[in-house]
Amino acid sequence: METFLVSFTFIIMSAIRIQTPLTIGALGGMFSEKSGVVNIAIEGLMLTGAFMAVVVSYVTGNAFFGVLGGVAAGTALSFVHALVSIRYKGNQTISGTAINILAASMTVYLMRLIFKTEGITPPVTKLPAWGIGNFSFNPVVYLSFLLVPVSWFVIYKTRFGLHIRAVGEHPQAADTMGIKVEKVRYLAVMISGALSGLAGSYLSLGDGDTFQRNMTSGRGFMALAVLIIGKWHPISIFIAAFLFALADAFQISIATVINIPNQITAMIPYVVTLIVLAGLIGKSVAPAAVGKPYNKGER
Repeated sequence: METFLVSFTFIIMSAIRIQTPLTIGALGGMFSEKSGVVNIAIEGLMLTGAFMAVVVSYVTGNAFFGVLGGVAAGTALSFVHALVSIRYKGNQTISGTAINILAASMTVYLMRLIFKTEGITPPVTKLPAWGIGNFSFNPVVYLSFLLVPVSWFVIYKTRFGLHIRAVGEHPQAADTMGIKVEKVRYLAVMISGALSGLAGSYLSLGDGDTFQRNMTSGRGFMALAVLIIGKWHPISIFIAAFLFALADAFQISIATVINIPNQITAMIPYVVTLIVLAGLIGKSVAPAAVGKPYNKGER
């Protein structure tokens, strides 16, 4: 019984940590896509945020400044995506893909330039753990729980949230009502970048104290899957992220007690995600105007 309780506690604690970047990244994607702008650049935004968080922490010796640096970097890079997608009406998927490729190469180049290494940076000051004993988490974990109701409130109970949903469903009608479609989309995409940068900062300063090459390891793409499974709704997004995190934590736990190849157990969370996507959640309907550039005057 005691062994079971220890294992159960380990799985839950691990799941809480694993869901953090997925929940935050998916919430970021929600803001962008609710406004009508596809954002598959979450992976690159997270990676950039993770790197810049380490750089700022390294320079200042303060992990909280590092997190702010990661958020700022994600916001700045997301502005590039917004500019290409909104101002120049470029293909949003291609723009996001380009940012992912840019972030992967740029972080390696800058790591070589600043830290004289290509694999992993020296350890820096990381975020503190708040709590009691084993039930301790860094501040970003607690923030991930807070962001869920805050995001729900912003999207569904504020004027700004109404504008985001309006320009994502029918930008022409929103424009007719006096809503500045491009301005709302710029803000939504940059909020997406800020949250993605925060998620990346967690990986480098909360989950660890270094930046490693391509350390996001597909978490940005998993956040996109969580966004779809969660049907672009903050509460459902959190549930979907925690489901994946539980499966991931379970495979980590089971790998320590059952002698089977790690490659097999590592498949568990992705198999669970595929099963859920295959039909257990019902049909996911994206915002009607997502991925469609807005041309003023068109009806």
